Amino acid sequence: MRIEIGPGYQISRIIKGGWHLAGDHGAVDREQALHDMAAFAEAGITTFDCADIYTGVEALIGDFRARYSELARAVQVHTKFVPDLGALSRVDGALVERVIDRSLARLRMERLDLVQFHWWDYGVPGAVDAALVLTRLREKGKIAQIGVTNFDVPHLTELLDAGVPVISLQAQYSLLDDRPERGMIDLCRARGIALLCYGTVAGGFLSERWVARREPGAELTNRSLIKYKLIIEDFGGWDLFQRLLSTLERIAVKHRCDIATVASRAMLDREQVAAVIVGATNASHLAAHRRIEMLKLDAADRQAIQAVLRERRGPQGDVYGLERDRSGRHGRIMKYNLNRLDA
Repeated sequence: MRIEIGPGYQISRIIKGGWHLAGDHGAVDREQALHDMAAFAEAGITTFDCADIYTGVEALIGDFRARYSELARAVQVHTKFVPDLGALSRVDGALVERVIDRSLARLRMERLDLVQFHWWDYGVPGAVDAALVLTRLREKGKIAQIGVTNFDVPHLTELLDAGVPVISLQAQYSLLDDRPERGMIDLCRARGIALLCYGTVAGGFLSERWVARREPGAELTNRSLIKYKLIIEDFGGWDLFQRLLSTLERIAVKHRCDIATVASRAMLDREQVAAVIVGATNASHLAAHRRIEMLKLDAADRQAIQAVLRERRGPQGDVYGLERDRSGRHGRIMKYNLNRLDA
């Protein structure tokens, strides 16, 4: 299943995420990763997500494009422009173009399909200027489409009002995290912007593995799990989370699928959501990923989920606001300088 998110630009509604291939989740078997990309493309999941800050992932997708050139013609690659927090004050046109040229070389592309722009600290001026440079690079033919990543309502509005042709917003949005519903959905509807959602299964917490499990504590060492455990705490705590899991499990049994499929489908049905991004270290869950598109939740399913969600307490605020607070619980675990702009 495909959807148009910009004039003449279509993507698959399930996007293969690339952050798991950066090595933070364990050693990456390069040959297997290339084979898995081909399997996803053959299955119709033809949109791949990566970033300049996902170590080695752009180059890996570039190798896939070279080895599987026929399949690659049907694949859209979404990358990101994420200047380091420490470099924001010196981001200028030359730096932006240098990073875009680096992505073009790594991905072995003549034009980037979609560049998603992120700016760590709105207190440092320059975000609008950097986005306007991306717009000029689009006019030069180096970029086809421009999106943003983790922007909040006022600052996305600022870019749009400056004339930046944003077609998509990548943001964390799940049954546990409804922050886009505090103004962002309205803005995206009004300005024709598609939502590309990550975190829909909360790093694996929304799965059978955690049903009826005790609440984990300091034993969590995976940064992704630590991040989403904080979201669970903000959502309403472990007991409410377990109630949501039990509800999702009943729905999954009813539809003969798994909890992650139900959680992802529920988000794919939300207003303005064009696609969900699935993390995939390999193709072992490919059949389940394809099931997301085929699943049809009925009114009873949606009502059961909503009955739990009505008791949520958070997380509060606009998109990515908690993560931008570098002194807060969420911000302290973020990595802000991964681009290596001087490398």
